[in-house]
Amino acid sequence: MTTVFTGRIRPLSPVTDAEAEAMAVEIGRVVAIGTAEEMTARFPDAEIVALDGWIMPGLIEPHGHPAYSSILLSDLVVDIRPVTIPDAEGVLAALRAAVADAGSEAVFANGWDALLQRGLPDPDIRFLDELAGSVPLVIIHNSGHSAYFNSAAARAAGVDGRTPDPAGASFGRDSDDHLTGVALEEAAVEKVVAPMLASAQQHLPRLFSAHLRDLAARGITTVSDLSWNPDLNPLVEALRANRALPVRLRWYEMSHPGGTAAPQGQGDSVIRQVGVKTWSDGSPWIGNIATSFPYLDTEATRGLGLEPHHVGRANYTADQLLAIAEPYAAGAWQLACHAHGDRAIEATLDVYEQIITRHGLSDHRFRLEHCGAMTAAQFRRAASLGVTVSLFVDHITYWGEVLVDDLFGAEHGGAWADAGAAFAAGHRATFHNDGWVTPNEPFRNMAVAETRTTRNGYRMPGGTPVTRDQALRAHTTNAAWQLFSEHEVGALAPGLFADFIVIDRDPVAVPPEDLAMTVVRATYLAGSRVV
Repeated sequence: MTTVFTGRIRPLSPVTDAEAEAMAVEIGRVVAIGTAEEMTARFPDAEIVALDGWIMPGLIEPHGHPAYSSILLSDLVVDIRPVTIPDAEGVLAALRAAVADAGSEAVFANGWDALLQRGLPDPDIRFLDELAGSVPLVIIHNSGHSAYFNSAAARAAGVDGRTPDPAGASFGRDSDDHLTGVALEEAAVEKVVAPMLASAQQHLPRLFSAHLRDLAARGITTVSDLSWNPDLNPLVEALRANRALPVRLRWYEMSHPGGTAAPQGQGDSVIRQVGVKTWSDGSPWIGNIATSFPYLDTEATRGLGLEPHHVGRANYTADQLLAIAEPYAAGAWQLACHAHGDRAIEATLDVYEQIITRHGLSDHRFRLEHCGAMTAAQFRRAASLGVTVSLFVDHITYWGEVLVDDLFGAEHGGAWADAGAAFAAGHRATFHNDGWVTPNEPFRNMAVAETRTTRNGYRMPGGTPVTRDQALRAHTTNAAWQLFSEHEVGALAPGLFADFIVIDRDPVAVPPEDLAMTVVRATYLAGSRVV
């Protein structure tokens, strides 16, 4: 059975980007695009579905964390993110209320951000013990790269001053080796949030399904998960069997020292492992990205506990990163490495170059994630190695002024997440929202990459704006290519899946301010409406 969808179609296809009137779909794939007259003549028995609005390819989130996000953004966790509570007073009031209502249950909160919620106290173990007493309390930083906990939470997680630091992570300790109540980086954070994750498992089918539907409602038809737990694969298969899976999933396993690659060849067009996630450094918001330049000495950096002229360092040496990453690359997996600081990026490119040369790799599509302080020269070097980039341009939206005035100054902070430089170097660059860190609003990412303007109207003093064509491709064709899925999704063209969305305005022609406000009216996966 053929279905012909009619409307104003923007295929965003490398073959033709011309506006079309109709699209024929058979067995979930596009078979033809053209004028309404051409499609009805070619498929006289087709079902005609008239769509009200502009039709474009479904959006792709190339760097997400939907499994973890479904828990952190759920009713099991107190939401204190700056997007929901903008001030310190509101954050502390929410935490006190949660502790008062907890009874004997633990309290987990997500979204602490002293840079945007000015006036927050130092969340050390003494402060959190006073705040929560015998109630276990864990607060996850908005970046996800640190967590703060009280003594009761430490006991619940089985962590104390004798607990060894995990590789690439650490627990804060005082001069007497007593815990200070901070966990830095993924492996340490994971230990203190383990009780929450364990208790959330019984709710995960409901939470994960609801979160995926929310992504689909935002126009996302393919989402990657760069911190995936393969134990969740049966849940995804169950959702698919019940026709309750509204997106395609591309996942990355998390690397660890001494890890070995999973076998290739598993998965299909709906769910499939694409690669392996590694880390080079941390988050700019907590002071542990590896840069060649220091943080500014400001009230904000002093509030973070950073000494004057502080320079962050990487989680791993280049040799350590090489030892972690090479076994996965030798197993033919794409590598995706978190790297913000220019020194971390340079070290990661050094590691990538060694691996590429040793193993004679060509179409590897190794990735750099976030790319905060990446320079134009580094974008060019990455492109010459066949390394691709995914930029967290939404940092500009929320932290643009902070980057310039409080952390790095105009020279380094002003050019943050320089998407224009990435495209100029020849990259098929992509944009992302990094799961729960900022709201999943791809159209706003596109607009911000064009204007380099914050939510308060501040124009970044450095960096290069992108064109509309580049912005659109960052969440469609480029993202599909980055996920080794360009043969399946990313555009509306014959042979590709009919994953598309219906929106309320022309994504090609409207001003960037209007593009950011785009409303998704409907989302289709393989020609069937899911939202």
